[in-house]
Amino acid sequence: MNQRIFGITGWKNSGKTTLTCKLVEEFTRRGFRVATVKHAHHLFDIDHDGTDSYRHRQAGAGEVAIVSGRRWAIMHELGEEQEPSLNDILARLSPCDLVLIEGYKRESHPKIEARRLAAADRAPVPDIDASIRAIAADHDIADADVPVFALDDIAAIADMIARETGLGETAA
Repeated sequence: MNQRIFGITGWKNSGKTTLTCKLVEEFTRRGFRVATVKHAHHLFDIDHDGTDSYRHRQAGAGEVAIVSGRRWAIMHELGEEQEPSLNDILARLSPCDLVLIEGYKRESHPKIEARRLAAADRAPVPDIDASIRAIAADHDIADADVPVFALDDIAAIADMIARETGLGETAA
């Protein structure tokens, strides 16, 4: 399967999550089915002490599926295993029109770099493999080698992503 993927990258507090959410809203409004992948750089937990599923994991379950009439999730404990690759995660997703990937700045998929003056680091993200196709910023960017968008110009950013991925402007 040839997935259409596009990434949103940047340093901490650069606006990645806000941009990702606004792009999901825009593509969904256009009639596309969108999935997202978010890379967390820290120990995270989507389950909490006291829930049944948390207790299952604490008891030693390597995977716990939580299923309801509205959604389902599977939590997989890595233990001593390596973090799965982005490709491994992409292969597990259900079919969709576009996958937006937040984070994974060192991967080679095409991406837009979010920049905000309030970011933890204002230096450009290293682009060793020329995967950064554009920049979205809340301030002027001089000497950019790629197109620069206002961080809040969601329609124009979505249009660029649609062109880059071959998605088209609206769902068929």
